[in-house]
Amino acid sequence: MSQPTLQRRLGLVQATALNMIDMVGIGPFVTLPLVMGFMGPNFLLAWLVGAALAAVDGLIWSELGAAYPEAGGSYRFLKLAYGEQKWGRYMSFLYVWQTLIQSPLVLASGAIGFAQYFGYLVPMTEWWQPKLVAGTVVLLLIALLYRRIEDIGKLGVALWVGVLSLMAWLIFGGLTHANHPVAILPAGGVGALPGLLISAAMGQAAVKTIYSYLGYYNVCHLGAEIKGPEKVIPRSIFLSILGIAALYLLLNWSVGTVIGWEEVRGWQAGTSDKSQFIISVFMERLYGPAAANLATGMVLLVAFASLFAVLLGYSRIPYAAAADGEFLPVFAKLHPTKHFPYVSLLLLGGVGFVFSLLFRLGEVISAILAMRILVQFVGQAVGLVLLRRRRGTGALPFKMPLYPLPVVLAIVVWLFVFAGIAPVAVSVGGVAFKLYFQVAAVGMMALGTGAFLLWSKQQGKWPYERPQ
Repeated sequence: MSQPTLQRRLGLVQATALNMIDMVGIGPFVTLPLVMGFMGPNFLLAWLVGAALAAVDGLIWSELGAAYPEAGGSYRFLKLAYGEQKWGRYMSFLYVWQTLIQSPLVLASGAIGFAQYFGYLVPMTEWWQPKLVAGTVVLLLIALLYRRIEDIGKLGVALWVGVLSLMAWLIFGGLTHANHPVAILPAGGVGALPGLLISAAMGQAAVKTIYSYLGYYNVCHLGAEIKGPEKVIPRSIFLSILGIAALYLLLNWSVGTVIGWEEVRGWQAGTSDKSQFIISVFMERLYGPAAANLATGMVLLVAFASLFAVLLGYSRIPYAAAADGEFLPVFAKLHPTKHFPYVSLLLLGGVGFVFSLLFRLGEVISAILAMRILVQFVGQAVGLVLLRRRRGTGALPFKMPLYPLPVVLAIVVWLFVFAGIAPVAVSVGGVAFKLYFQVAAVGMMALGTGAFLLWSKQQGKWPYERPQ
């Protein structure tokens, strides 16, 4: 009997919907007040910076995704770029290794944010209550994703409609009740932009806005399940980036015209920080408590929809590596009747469940970006250059304009963001210290390197080839 295989069943609408619900999630609602706190009157500029980086990096993903539409996305790109027999094995293994940690972190961040906003509807006074909510969300996601891909595509479109409905309502509220001016350029005009763009405040704010844009590449992880991928993948990436950038800018402008950045900073400096429910407060101020409760419920729906897309995409990565013979074989198993990688789904969901019970939101956001940047984003950008040199561009379905400028810009800005991730104070066993996420990311790479060497030695592969 033939083995089950992934099916190409997702078109442009479904691919764009899954990208957009992945991108929105809880991110813009929980990071909006944080960015206001960092940037003050210039908070819109940080969202423009996030959109610009997503667009530049989206060119890299579009070229690679259109040319190599296979399950696993970055896993396959890195392996091809650095050589399938040697360094490509190492880079792709590192990526899968990190995925086992960072994708559950992404899942946990959304679940923790969900629990935070749920606290507006149901006050939670005990320490365990938000953890119970977050953990329950993860378990429900696993149950919903345990089904065929075409059913998931339909569900994704339905959730997308919910995302767009909420954003439209929030934006309309700001447009019809504006009472605070919101500036796009700083007080000093264009001349003040360079100093502001390289400031420490922008570095910290950019970490939050970029986190909120992540997900524009989700379609690449589902490459083996996309119809007409050479056209659908680039189009869905840029449709989702442009659509979400417009929604984020309008959302931030709308909220900022009703709740000024000075008021948000005042909340953050006080003992009772209402900024964590800023969308709920915004709607309560405009339409009253009933509307605030409804809007909060819709925020929770959006957060859940995003996590649905996140877990769907990432569950394909360990599967792709295992099916390729480069990771533990158990991850290569597909469900015998529903044809999806159920082992990968259950493991990543299970680890995400544990993380949702252990960590705080700000720590998770910083850890996610620190772990992704070096191997996935920077490594992939360099890999695209290597692929072009080795294979040429004649057969590429999509070629980025102005090459290599977008690649250089992406690398420089990603490294700037990496350097700008702030440490957090940690206390373990009465010993207090600062945790630098950059160091933690490099440490995970070192552990992954050790795991790769052990795996390669067991398999008799490079750098431990057995003599023929």
